[in-house]
Amino acid sequence: MSILVVLTNLPNRQSAEELARFLVENQLAACVNVLSSCRSIYRWKGEVEETDEVPLLIKTTEARYEALEAAIRARHPYELPEIIALPVAQGLPDYLAWLAAETQMDNWLPT
Repeated sequence: MSILVVLTNLPNRQSAEELARFLVENQLAACVNVLSSCRSIYRWKGEVEETDEVPLLIKTTEARYEALEAAIRARHPYELPEIIALPVAQGLPDYLAWLAAETQMDNWLPT
């Protein structure tokens, strides 16, 4: 099973924690790390913008990615949210097995 770490940023801690909880409760992710606020500088619609954001590190499987992306898009306040998936090349086998078990589609209950 292919394991992914998905990155996204939210505008504040409350929205980050709400999204993280939703993803874990619905088994779209086994674990989500809500990181400390950071400063993002980016170009948007021809202008350089600066804003504080709260990054999320989302651990999931490739099999759950499509549903995970849809859930993020549906609940994200940004017009164009950052959603980047990185493959995990290696990891502690027991941890990866736990992650896969926690995101099995058979266990998923939509809310």
